[in-house]
Amino acid sequence: MDPGTYTLIVELARDRTITVGALGERPFPAGAYAYTGSAFGPGGLARVDRHREIASGERETRHWHVDYLLGDAAATIESVVTAPEADIECAVARSIDAGVQGFGASDCDCESHLAHAGDVSALRRTVDDAHAAHR
Repeated sequence: MDPGTYTLIVELARDRTITVGALGERPFPAGAYAYTGSAFGPGGLARVDRHREIASGERETRHWHVDYLLGDAAATIESVVTAPEADIECAVARSIDAGVQGFGASDCDCESHLAHAGDVSALRRTVDDAHAAHR
């Protein structure tokens, strides 16, 4: 599969406190989340399938911060926006804003790669616009 950048749109049905690896316990209010990542290693955007397996309970091993959120029973992946061949991870994450401090940004200088919003439709439009602006 092609390499590229992706954003997962996740719905969290209820307020949760989730232990996120080395970040420790974090509160996650119910609502919509957008996690932006990149997949330029082996397998490319097949990484999205791995995230889907975590969300569905088919896979247990957590590698990335988002895996801890996706592994919670209250979380579901609503949709995914991809940008094959485009290395725009940080630009998209910064455009979406409203970050959850430190989440998913341990290998760059961004404040966060996870945004939270109350409305999934509005967040999806923001994600679509951010991907379009940086392609």
